[in-house]
Amino acid sequence: MTDTVDVKAPGRERRRSLGATAIPAAKVVEKKGPRDGKVNEGLNETAEIGKYVAIDCEMVGVGPDPDNESALARVSIVNWNGDQVYDSFVRPKEKVTDWRTHVSGIEPKHMIEARSLEDVQKDVAQILEDTILVGHAVRNDLEALMLSHPKRDIRDTSKYPPYRKIAGGGSPRLKLLASEFLGLKIQDGAHSSVEDARATMLLFRRDKEGIEKEHAKKWPVRVTTVVAEGEEGAQAKKKRKPRKKTRKR
Repeated sequence: MTDTVDVKAPGRERRRSLGATAIPAAKVVEKKGPRDGKVNEGLNETAEIGKYVAIDCEMVGVGPDPDNESALARVSIVNWNGDQVYDSFVRPKEKVTDWRTHVSGIEPKHMIEARSLEDVQKDVAQILEDTILVGHAVRNDLEALMLSHPKRDIRDTSKYPPYRKIAGGGSPRLKLLASEFLGLKIQDGAHSSVEDARATMLLFRRDKEGIEKEHAKKWPVRVTTVVAEGEEGAQAKKKRKPRKKTRKR
């Protein structure tokens, strides 16, 4: 796979919400459902990005060994409320030898209006800037996009111990977690990356406090010492060692 690269898109005014607080599991599902965007809409101009976003990607098989070689074919991003922020089909550079339609939901017709990988990289990089990225085995999504994101700002639901417990300590399937903890049925047929991103965000919201505590064990909160104006010189004087007096002979 191509080396991961950082892609910075031209700046734009970002629509941010005021952030979010932990909520009880029973109140995870909003009374009003998340706002749906159009399939392959690209950036949804009406949705706020906010502090937290969840991502999910769909892949297709490429090359002579399509069971083991994959390429990005769709990427979806939702915000804290589950509103679709971004959705796009992606045109693989390699020849697709297995569309995996029964799983990916991707068909050849979707490539007619698909965007190039480079355009999608720029769009996604711009959205992810200064956000907390939520995902399920999110490393796979970032590798498919050939993008990076600060590890301090990633929350991966597949690594949360209570979620892994139901998979015998291994990485749990998103479908299983959605069923066990959210009472949702997903991925019964072809996958929807929008639906999967929403389920991932709901899992994060359900146990946000616990996930943040686990994350803090690896990435403690940075503590910055602020020195008031005028005190810096005083502190510097305190640190100076007094000169030793020498006796005259």
